[in-house]
Amino acid sequence: MPLPPTWKTLSHPRALAFACCVTACGDDDRDARTADASFDAARHEDASGASTELDAARSDTHADAALADAAAALADAAPSFAMRVISSELASPWELTFGHDGALWVSERTGKRVTRIDPTSGARTTLLTLDDAYQASGQDGVLGLAIQAGSDFVYLAYTYDADASDEVLRRAKIVRYRFATQLVEPTVLIEDLPASSDHNSGRLALAPDQTLVYALGDQGNNQFERKCEPIRAQELPTQSELDARDWSHYVGKILRLALDGSIPADNPVLQGVRSHVFSYGHRNAQGLAFAADGTLYASEQGPKSDDELNQIRAGGNYGWPYVAGFRDDRAYAYGDWSAAPDCGALTYSDYTLPASVPQQPESAWTGSFVPPLRTFFSVDSDYDFTSCSISAYVCWPTIAPSSLAIYTGAAIPRWSGSFLLTSLKDGAVHRVAGASDEVLFRTVNRYRDLAIASDGRTFYVATDVAGDTRALDGSPSDALANRGAILEFRLR
Repeated sequence: MPLPPTWKTLSHPRALAFACCVTACGDDDRDARTADASFDAARHEDASGASTELDAARSDTHADAALADAAAALADAAPSFAMRVISSELASPWELTFGHDGALWVSERTGKRVTRIDPTSGARTTLLTLDDAYQASGQDGVLGLAIQAGSDFVYLAYTYDADASDEVLRRAKIVRYRFATQLVEPTVLIEDLPASSDHNSGRLALAPDQTLVYALGDQGNNQFERKCEPIRAQELPTQSELDARDWSHYVGKILRLALDGSIPADNPVLQGVRSHVFSYGHRNAQGLAFAADGTLYASEQGPKSDDELNQIRAGGNYGWPYVAGFRDDRAYAYGDWSAAPDCGALTYSDYTLPASVPQQPESAWTGSFVPPLRTFFSVDSDYDFTSCSISAYVCWPTIAPSSLAIYTGAAIPRWSGSFLLTSLKDGAVHRVAGASDEVLFRTVNRYRDLAIASDGRTFYVATDVAGDTRALDGSPSDALANRGAILEFRLR
């Protein structure tokens, strides 16, 4: 079975070292629709080799130079981590962050609650249960969680049923709470946001300028059971819609809100209208992170290829659905199922387009476009997307990035400024710096979110409760090692 590009990177000894750092010695998000472990990581041979080199250098006539070279080699060796399970049997943890009290806080998507976890003992306390949250599929429920530094305010995004009848009308809202032992005094900042069974995105982040950023996906339109619903990521709101508080054109966007839910006065003006929309043309941006200088970055899930890492610019258009990854006409063309006159009678396929489905290459669209910083991964059009006999999408050239962080700690200097992306399909964290991509913390799990302790040495990862991922040999597996868990990876 051919391995997708993400696994081909492991042929490099350095990348393999990172993949093995936490293994015992001796697109995507579709699956979400449906013993305490503690071990030490074996040190990579670079580290042991460097130590031997140090010993030998003591008797060398050029000892000083040899010692300096060996010390540099040892400093550059792959870090080693010890892993343990902090907590398990959580109900689909989604957002993981540190609270005002130094404990881990997690939103449980299907559990409809916010939980506090002591990172030392694993003891859990429920901070809030959301009785009005609606959850019935793989990407709805209690989602984004953001905590405002220097205050008692906590922000939460979740889906709810806006229809009082037996019908279900999914919507999303963002609510502010005050922390006082529990989360109290809910204040709705914005409600009636579009929501779906799929591609809600749902990430929430506080900006250094004290605004709130929320990623709202394309709703999973134009695929599967929603194939006849058009993608509206390129459509922008009108002033009359804003006046009516009609947010229907906020799908496929990254929103920027003032802390009271209003539209910031410096948000971009797009087609003559200033709204909550900060950027548009997004598919499913599940990762948001701010750099120290206030620059916003996002990780985004692509279709069968071309997951993206983006720098988000005010007013930027990121191309979806006309472009996936770079505008290079490689392995992606926009097939608009929703525009097919017989859409309802068609059977959706990831691989073939019926004659009635309009399609166009990326280069046919000439609109303004902000290209990604990098993709995971761009492949040629003759790539075999059916290389796995079962769960074929696991072998697609994507990693399904589910969150994003930027390393700013001092404990691992050469990681400074690196992007850390959790992967649903790899059971790993990808460390991206420039053109390099190193695979960390590899286990047989689906990684949902990452939190970094203030010491810069300790990393916490939330895992999904179900779904397919890659086994250690790269083949599809649903035998997840740690379901609904918080895993700790501590630098040795």
